Amino acid sequence: MAHNIIKPNRIDIRPAYFEEWDDAMALAWCVFKQFVAKDYTPEGVESFLSFISDSLLERAFEAGGFRLFGAYDNGRMVGMISIRNHTHISLLFIDAAYHKKGIGRQLIHYAESYVILAEGQNSITVNSSPYAADFYHRVGFSDTDQKQCRDGIWYIPMKKKVW
Repeated sequence: MAHNIIKPNRIDIRPAYFEEWDDAMALAWCVFKQFVAKDYTPEGVESFLSFISDSLLERAFEAGGFRLFGAYDNGRMVGMISIRNHTHISLLFIDAAYHKKGIGRQLIHYAESYVILAEGQNSITVNSSPYAADFYHRVGFSDTDQKQCRDGIWYIPMKKKVW
């Protein structure tokens, strides 16, 4: 009897191009609404939308001050991670259809390599949403403080040594 072996599509991780900014922010908004927004007040949801819609953030990306990396399946962005202030994960979102497939872990490893090689740093930080806290713990992050709220956005400060 022949067995059909289904190979998963190859996911490519690379820096995002300038023209992919809108796709990345649309992905972040879609996944945020689906999984994260339920834990936030209306003020928090509005704060998040304002953050990803801010033209200053886009200009910082274009100027190289806000790094954005994408995960691509056959050229379509299915995940994204961003780094600001050289070592801080600002956004990490994966299309719902691609959850639990290791893409978040691949993006974390890519960001860690960037922080080590391009920035010469030995740790990486994140303000995790309550929804993502377990994921960050599984990939080696530790809480550095208690859960906090700013502008209606709940988060847990975390850090990880990367070398």
